[in-house]
Amino acid sequence: MSIDWGEVITWSNAFDIVDILLVWYLVYKLIMILKGTRSIQLLKGIGIIVLIKLAAVTLQLQTIDWIMNRVIQWGVVAVIIVFQPEIRRGLEHLGKTGFRKKAKRSVNMSERLVTELDKAVQYMAKRKIGALISIEQQGLLDEYAATGIRIGGEVTNQLLINIFIPNTPLHDGAVIIQDYKIATAASYLPLSESSFIPKELGTRHRAAIGLCEVSDAITIIVSEETGGVSIAHKTSLLREMNRDDFVAYLTEHLVVEEEEEKTTNFIQDFFDNTKWGGSE
Repeated sequence: MSIDWGEVITWSNAFDIVDILLVWYLVYKLIMILKGTRSIQLLKGIGIIVLIKLAAVTLQLQTIDWIMNRVIQWGVVAVIIVFQPEIRRGLEHLGKTGFRKKAKRSVNMSERLVTELDKAVQYMAKRKIGALISIEQQGLLDEYAATGIRIGGEVTNQLLINIFIPNTPLHDGAVIIQDYKIATAASYLPLSESSFIPKELGTRHRAAIGLCEVSDAITIIVSEETGGVSIAHKTSLLREMNRDDFVAYLTEHLVVEEEEEKTTNFIQDFFDNTKWGGSE
């Protein structure tokens, strides 16, 4: 029995290509998860260290090469510690995503979301009713939604206004919107510890910026002192927005141009629809 070495080599090359593509895909997904958060800056720092290491090896700079080896050796532990929240969220995201099946999401839902948010925010801004509304994007907000009171209702301006009426049980904390529904109210968001935040900004703004540092969520803030409307998203805090700018920003980032595919968890559906331990 003869071995076709040409075919073996061809298959070997094919596996190498698949291997490279998978690595690039994983790197791309990692960058997309970290995009817009403070972790992307740490990732850039790691990239610089790797480039210095490669330059030291190429130019035979032995001292720098030795230093970089020590940095990389201990840096692995440091990366695990520094990226611990992102690693945990990534694993949770992987577990909740699973194998997915596809359904259709209507473009009208995104337009309706913007309309209801606009009505609620303009009403509260005129009356200086403080509000904090976070809209989930690619990064999951389940960790913060778990700290609030489950609502699970449709997004309407009436419901949003009632939630934030002063001296009501749910007015403190943030409303979190997931999949075009008000998932929770009175949720706690992480407070930013940045020293660059202006002193005149209160807890709501600091919480919105804190969420931006760890996720790509869009957070709307209505100040109860001035009635000013702000949006915190990724690395930006857009303050004192007028109605036209507010609606334009939400439309740009929330309204889909065409029907997009909404994913549901195939694994979760499997376990939900399967009866274990015999028949009832």
